[in-house]
Amino acid sequence: MKILKAFAAMAALFVMAACSNTNNENANAASTTVTPGSVADFRQNVGDRVFFDTDQSTIRQDGRDVLNRQAEWLKKYTNYQITMAGHCDERGTREYNLALGERRANAAKQYLVAQGIPASRIQTISYGKERPDPVGSDEAAWARNRRAVTELQ
Repeated sequence: MKILKAFAAMAALFVMAACSNTNNENANAASTTVTPGSVADFRQNVGDRVFFDTDQSTIRQDGRDVLNRQAEWLKKYTNYQITMAGHCDERGTREYNLALGERRANAAKQYLVAQGIPASRIQTISYGKERPDPVGSDEAAWARNRRAVTELQ
């Protein structure tokens, strides 16, 4: 009988824990919901960055897909100005990477302008290799750092 009572008590604890986890998961899901038209909405649902091949400023197909989504979002939410920030991996001189970052930022800007976003809403800046994200000296890190990031103002 004691074993049966202990088993029943343990089963009740498991049921309560499962309900608690479900409630926590629902709360976590609710807390990750973003407000339409917010910066978080843009980053999470549209994407704020496009990536480039080594030593290139040509927009790849995956980048065009992101920029097309950005253009549609920016047409809907016209209250935002943007800064297009060009970035590079750590290889190359500071001067070379600043110039390459500027070409990347301008390529992304020109793509958005071609999609109907007024050029007056878009500023460009190049950070070259000065703001790595992530920091690293391998191909995976370099690939993530060859990017243009759309920053909402």
